[in-house]
Amino acid sequence: MMDQRTQIDFNRSVFPDRGFHSGEIRAGSQIDDPIPEGVASPLLFIGTRADLPGTAVLAGIRVAGTLPASRAAGHIRQTDTLDIIWLTAADTIGSAMLTDICAAASEQGCNLICETSPSGLDGVAAAIPASLPAWLLVDADPADKLVALAAARRTRHGVVHDIARDDAMERIDRLQEEVARISRLLGDLAGQRGGLPGTPVGFAPWGADPAEHPGQVRAPSRDYSAPPRSFVPEERALDRQRAKQVRRVLRQRRMREQYFPADLFADPAWDMLLDLYAARLERQPVSVSSLCIAAAVPATTALRWIRTMTEAGLFVREADPHDGRRIFIALAEGACDALARYFDALDE
Repeated sequence: MMDQRTQIDFNRSVFPDRGFHSGEIRAGSQIDDPIPEGVASPLLFIGTRADLPGTAVLAGIRVAGTLPASRAAGHIRQTDTLDIIWLTAADTIGSAMLTDICAAASEQGCNLICETSPSGLDGVAAAIPASLPAWLLVDADPADKLVALAAARRTRHGVVHDIARDDAMERIDRLQEEVARISRLLGDLAGQRGGLPGTPVGFAPWGADPAEHPGQVRAPSRDYSAPPRSFVPEERALDRQRAKQVRRVLRQRRMREQYFPADLFADPAWDMLLDLYAARLERQPVSVSSLCIAAAVPATTALRWIRTMTEAGLFVREADPHDGRRIFIALAEGACDALARYFDALDE
C-alpha cells in the first residue's frame, strides 16, 4: 500500500484537475492510511462505542478514545492534546458529573459537542459554562453533526487545509452572514443617530445658526423628566399593549404555515428576537427549550442560532435565581432598544 505522500503525488499525476497539491488532503479523498498524528483534531467520545458516529461523519477527526462518563473528567485533565469532547446522552448523566466534565473541558481549552434529549435540554444548557465553546445537539441528523464537527474541529500547525466547500460549511457561512446582517440592522436602529431606512434625518439643533445647517429643518428641544409614581401602572399598561402587538406578529407568522410550506418563510433569528422582546415586556423569563420552540425550526438548528446570536451580542444568558439547574435567555439592552424603535416606527 502506498504511503500517504506517495498517494497524494499519485493523485496529482493521474487527476491533475482535482486540486491536490503537496501538504493538502482533500476532504473525502480515498486515502486509506490514517491521518498523521498532530494533523487531525483529537476527539474524546464519552459514551459507548456503539453510539460513535460513522467514519463519514468524522472525516478530518481522529478519535483519541472512548470512555464512560464516570472516567471522563479525570482523563480530560490528564490529556493536553484533546481538541473536542463529544458527550452523548448528556441528560442521563448526573448533574455533578456533567458539571465536572464541562469544567475539565473548559480548563483544557477543549470544544464541547453535547447530545441531549428535548426534555433534558434546559438542565444540560445550565451545566455548560458560558466560557466553554459548546454545540448542543437535539435529535440531530448526520448533517447537524457534521456542521457541529466542522465548527468545533481545529487545523493543527496549518498542515491540513480543506480545499473543498461542502454543504455544511456553506450553511455555517450563510448563518454567519445572516447574523451579521441582523447585527448591523439592530446596531443602526439602536444608534443615537440611527433609525429605520427611509425615516427623515437632518434636523438642525434648536438654537443653532441656520447658516451652518442649510436646507435643514430646526426642531425644538424637548425637556424630559421622570414621570410621577402614579404613572407607573400606565407604563405597565403600555408594555402589555406592545407585548400583544408583538405576539400578534408572531401569530401571523405562524398562520402563514397553514397556506404555504413552513420552510419558505423560515427566519428563526427574527422569531426568537420577537419572542424574547414580548417576554421582556411581559416580565416573563424564557428558558432555552422555550426559545427553541419559538424559533419554529428543529431544536438543533435553533440552538445553533442561539449560540450565534449570543456571540453576536444580541442575546445574553441569565441564571435562574431559583433553580441553578436552568438558565434563561434574554435580549441584550442594545437589541431591546432597537426592537422598541422598530415597533415605534411601525406605529407612526
